[in-house]
Amino acid sequence: MQCASINLPGVPPALPAKPRYVRHLSLTLLMLALVAACGYAGYYLSEQAGIRSLVDSGERQLELNARAVESEINKYTYLPSLLELESNVSRLLLSPTAYRRQRVNDYLEGLNQRSGSLAIYVMDTDGRVLATSNWRQADSYLGEDLSFRAYFQDALEGEQGRFYGIGSTTGEPGYYLSHGLRANGRIIGVAVVKVRLDPLEQRWQRARLEAYVSDENGIIILSSDPARRLKAVRPLDADTKERLARSLQYHWSSLDELMPLAREPLADGVEQVSFAGHNAQDASEVTNYLAQSRPLEDTPWHLTLLSPLQDLRREAISHGMLAAAGFALLAFLLIAWNERRKVIATRLAAREALQRANSELERKIAERTADLRASNDRLKAQIRERRQAEETLRLAQDELVQAGKLAVIGQMSTSIAHELNQPLAALRTLSGNTVRFLSRGAYDVATTNLQTINELVDRMGKITGSLRAFARRSNDGGEANLSKAVNAALQVVQPRLERTPLTIHHQFADANLAINQTRLEQILVNLIANAADAMSAQSDRQLWLQGSAEGERYRLRVLDNGPGIAPEDRTHLFEPFFTTKPGEQGLGLGLTLSASLAAAAGGSLSADHPPEGGTAFELNLRQAAVVMETPDE
Repeated sequence: MQCASINLPGVPPALPAKPRYVRHLSLTLLMLALVAACGYAGYYLSEQAGIRSLVDSGERQLELNARAVESEINKYTYLPSLLELESNVSRLLLSPTAYRRQRVNDYLEGLNQRSGSLAIYVMDTDGRVLATSNWRQADSYLGEDLSFRAYFQDALEGEQGRFYGIGSTTGEPGYYLSHGLRANGRIIGVAVVKVRLDPLEQRWQRARLEAYVSDENGIIILSSDPARRLKAVRPLDADTKERLARSLQYHWSSLDELMPLAREPLADGVEQVSFAGHNAQDASEVTNYLAQSRPLEDTPWHLTLLSPLQDLRREAISHGMLAAAGFALLAFLLIAWNERRKVIATRLAAREALQRANSELERKIAERTADLRASNDRLKAQIRERRQAEETLRLAQDELVQAGKLAVIGQMSTSIAHELNQPLAALRTLSGNTVRFLSRGAYDVATTNLQTINELVDRMGKITGSLRAFARRSNDGGEANLSKAVNAALQVVQPRLERTPLTIHHQFADANLAINQTRLEQILVNLIANAADAMSAQSDRQLWLQGSAEGERYRLRVLDNGPGIAPEDRTHLFEPFFTTKPGEQGLGLGLTLSASLAAAAGGSLSADHPPEGGTAFELNLRQAAVVMETPDE
């Protein structure tokens, strides 16, 4: 029985369903697009991973070859200065004769053969070659005027000449090392050693390594590929080309630019470049490289390593194809699994509807139970945390009280030991001298030493008294005479100055300062002793005591010509127990105590680091009275 279709008046007929093949075609096109995208993703990820691996490997090779270049350059640096020890060379430069020239020629010839260099020669101060190792050859340097070379000019100025160039006589490239030869404090000539660097290129070629070295002018001076040698890695303007042509550093080379077809920076010192073929047969071929560069130490040169990318990209293409094939297989399996899932889902729909209500009820009960259990656990955790916090607070309070007690005891004991150390050293020296003078019958000198010992004992009493006053954070007032304080401080540190004598320049006007006399002496003892210790390793030891009045205040500057204080230590100078002295020579409390004494008197103590070297400590105090005198240098 067939049912006829009925069309109601005014109602358009229903559109036919979308053909099945259109839907299948859309799915097929989508699947092909996904396969292509997956293949490209596999290619891209494989290429990036390969580039990262190539960068890491290139960094190791770059470091290894850079060290090899630096070693090749530096192994001849001692040769020019070695000629300064040869007396015949100095005699030739001071008074040239044919006999002396021949002796130096023979000496340089033997030295050149033993060292393996290209040539060794000696020039006078006018730049003319007086003696050379290649004097037997037809193209010898003998008599050549090489004053226009930069390495000669650098050596005349007392600097170490370093220069790469092509010889104007032989046309042979080499690396020149020059050194100014001195006699009686002046430069009388220049010694030059020319070495070859082409063994580096030969090693690169044997290792199938593509690399080149460019100098400070951007010219490739060493290259595993001879076609790249003497080409510019950056554009050169007309003035630069003219300057280089006049210098004859690269002989008559045209210095063409090495232009890559494409360049893409990847990271700092890493880029991707493309070069065309060198000749007409392979000019259409393009080679892609990963270029990595780094500077060479002690020279303005740069080493560049070129790693080919062809093999890496072929491998990336293979990985992309495998990724596309794997995705296609996975998609086919997913489609088959989805069709089977639909069949199973229809059978399980009724069973799931029945279980849904039961599962919902059990879920609500479980959630409610879980909420109650979680609330109970939170309450227990809060109680434990509060108890633990109370216990931690109680322990912290006890530890703080104990730490405060130990800090006070330690600071007082170390401060007394530090301040009494120098007077005790003076007492030990004076007492020993007194015994010897008594044995000799020099009673007047022994009496003087005993009086000095008595004064030092009084001073130690004043120190302990001032330390007790300082612990109470109070200033006992009084006035201190600067000249008397300086003399007393120098007397205390006299035993140390006998071991490390120094020249003291008095450049201050006497003044009366608003500080206790003993405290001012303590500050000066610490500053002078620290300066003497800082200059103990040098022969020239100078100390300046510079003072000037600035209104109602007086500024005293204690300056030395020592090695100065390292930048990383400057911020910790006035911290307790910080010291730069080795071993147990310092407790690290001298500057801390001095700064505190100055602050208690209404002043300040600060450190300055002059650019010409040394260290300066500035003590700023109020004046009680000013007595102007002529500075005593």
